Amino acid sequence: MKIFASGSLAYDRIMNFPGEFEDHILPEKLHILNVCFMVDGLTEKFGGTAGNIAYSLSLLGESPMILATAGKDFDSYETWLAQNNLPLNGIRKITEELTAGAYITTDKADNQITGFNPGAMKYPSLYNFDGINRDEAIAIIAPGNIEDMISYGRIYKKHGMPYIFDPGQSITALSGDQLSEIITGSEMLISNDYELEMIKKATGLEKPALLKMTKSIITTLGEDGSILCHQKQETKIPSAKAAVVSDPTGAGDAYRAGMIKGMVTGKDLITSAKMGAVCASFAVEHHGTQEHKFTEEDFWNRYQANF
Repeated sequence: MKIFASGSLAYDRIMNFPGEFEDHILPEKLHILNVCFMVDGLTEKFGGTAGNIAYSLSLLGESPMILATAGKDFDSYETWLAQNNLPLNGIRKITEELTAGAYITTDKADNQITGFNPGAMKYPSLYNFDGINRDEAIAIIAPGNIEDMISYGRIYKKHGMPYIFDPGQSITALSGDQLSEIITGSEMLISNDYELEMIKKATGLEKPALLKMTKSIITTLGEDGSILCHQKQETKIPSAKAAVVSDPTGAGDAYRAGMIKGMVTGKDLITSAKMGAVCASFAVEHHGTQEHKFTEEDFWNRYQANF
């Protein structure tokens, strides 16, 4: 089955400050703040919602089409995607821009200061869906270019293609009406518990009303697992145990990948959600959102150990 993953492609540029920010910020001078932090170095990692979801799906034997934009500095990321057998023809290159990038500085107390340059993400990816067989495709709309998120929702509905809506960090950039439009007709709405409250506030709708617009709602709860609401039934899915928890940042995107793998292989939603939990457990074992690896045997061994 063809999988389309729209969202963002980004570089995560991570810096560690060997002190604490509070030692260098004067509270009484915040109105004229001007500070410089000498960091220990810079680590560049591949990220972005579409890239993260596609990477975990590649570990599960899938080759999803990434629908996103990238800039003139995309070469190393492009090579990485190709090495993982991920197609590149859904990625639109914007040669006058840099690929989206997050610049994250963390101090010894785990406080963070982040700057984000959307770069090429300011432009839509404009993928042409002509000739797509709706019965052999599924899509996920993840946070990314707002025009893409709105237009792809309309295109999927026009073609009768099932899609998952994952508004995430883009909730505040979408109006209540826009959120309602994309939710309506979707196969699933997925978010964490805080994001669900934001969706409810923006749309003015409670969960029962949202469930009349989409077939199912999954709410992730971090280490407490997730909740699947489908056909008026609510099922609690526990988290899968990781060997070690190093960085929870990429867990959500990995969960989505595992869940999609279950859906495209004919698994029921409860099993698919459990597969999402297993995939997420591998992601949290490493710093970075595309650093984890596992074999099919590793995956199913952990699934059996947890469920």
